[in-house]
Amino acid sequence: MVTGATGALGTHVTDLLRQGQDHVRTLSRHPDPTDPHAHTVDLRNGAGLHRALDGVHTLLHLASTPTGGDLQAATHLIGAARTARVHHLIYISIVGVDRIPLGYYKTKHTVEQALQASDLGVTILRTTQFHTLIEGLCQRMARLPAMPYPDVDAQPIDPAEVALRLARLAQEEPAGRVHDLGGPHIEPFADLAHTYLQAHRMHKHRWPLRAPGRIFAAYRRGAHLAPDHPVGRTTFAQYLHNTTRP
Repeated sequence: MVTGATGALGTHVTDLLRQGQDHVRTLSRHPDPTDPHAHTVDLRNGAGLHRALDGVHTLLHLASTPTGGDLQAATHLIGAARTARVHHLIYISIVGVDRIPLGYYKTKHTVEQALQASDLGVTILRTTQFHTLIEGLCQRMARLPAMPYPDVDAQPIDPAEVALRLARLAQEEPAGRVHDLGGPHIEPFADLAHTYLQAHRMHKHRWPLRAPGRIFAAYRRGAHLAPDHPVGRTTFAQYLHNTTRP
């Protein structure tokens, strides 16, 4: 079963698993109406979750909401997975959740700890930021007359490559926390912003955005990077080339 199956990552993972002839159920608040194996469940209250997990061997928990509710959802999921005797629960997390004092990251880290403290067989994969996130940030910033960008480095990765790793983990035994997954290159955000503007044939003045406080300082230190695990192959420029309409 895949939670968050209609998201950018969940869609990739579900497609890969089904290509491998696996019987895959999906779980989402807004499921694909054409998917006969889709279950409508709101993890925040857990209604219908026990029925959806009945007989499930491997569960990939990809659903996440930066606005809140992830810990509550994970608590419901852990309880239901225990009742259903799920053999393997795979959780997607983010590099730096234990080093960056961001509320969303703190919650992700707490979920990691709850999973590790449970009696379930778990695998936790942390990745760097997705190309889609960097693209979305650039898109919003490029709407301004002059484009600001955070004065930090980034190591974005293609969500399709993350999906491939998750699909492989789903065929394996629980492994606890596995090696982080990082994009192919660590690049200044200034370069990523320039790449975005080039891909969209836009010409804008750019200026670095710096902020005080511990959160920005952690990003400046590279707490969100995985320099020892540059596993991804698709660069941000290649991703934009493949997805941007001419």
